[in-house]
Amino acid sequence: MVTVLNDHTFDFCETLTDEEDALARAMLERASAKWPLRVMHILAEAKGPLRFSRVLERVEGISQKVLTQTLRTLESDGLVTRTLYPQVPPRVEYELTPLGGELLAEVVTLWQWIANRLPDFEAARKKAPQAESTSEG
Repeated sequence: MVTVLNDHTFDFCETLTDEEDALARAMLERASAKWPLRVMHILAEAKGPLRFSRVLERVEGISQKVLTQTLRTLESDGLVTRTLYPQVPPRVEYELTPLGGELLAEVVTLWQWIANRLPDFEAARKKAPQAESTSEG
């Protein structure tokens, strides 16, 4: 089955300024990077604030440094809130914002489509092993 895009699918791109286009592409790139969606997924499943250590426990394979960077980026983009409680020792909690929840809801359709098509991707990769090795070099 081939999806046919109509002539107006990308019309919205024409209305963006160069700055808006750059920001939109940066946000798309950030959202599709290795860790942001996973971190947002963990925060969404929590249905409330989580301490840094709980997020670190639940995001398998991420380092403390990368989680810190990821959370800072998500916070600066308005997708996650960070709450610092002034106590000893300081307590910091993270929570998905409504904007982060909206993004996750939009992306989950694409994520699910990809997950459902994994056999198709694997079959395509088996048919073209030389394409994979030449693109890495």
